[in-house]
Amino acid sequence: MAHFILSYDLAPDYLERRGTFRAEHLTLAWEAAERGDLLLGGALGDPVEAAMLLFTGDGPEAAEAFARADPYVISGIVRSWRVLPWTTVVGDAAATPVRGQ
Repeated sequence: MAHFILSYDLAPDYLERRGTFRAEHLTLAWEAAERGDLLLGGALGDPVEAAMLLFTGDGPEAAEAFARADPYVISGIVRSWRVLPWTTVVGDAAATPVRGQ
């Protein structure tokens, strides 16, 4: 299993607009977590300007599918998104653990 970061660039009025879509977004996120696809997710900054979600799997498909179905993306309060592979090497959950060399 590998790790993938889904990053969101949020609209300036994200906090004002998210209420309409929040329950559906969180339902989608918890369903992904219960399947084991989504490990962590949340907003970044104060004030909020971005969000990151950590996915696991054999490829980026789960993260990409999540973004395409996310009401935050569909509604436009996420201005842009991308999925990047994350080569995790340290920690109990690292996908490719590397100890001192």
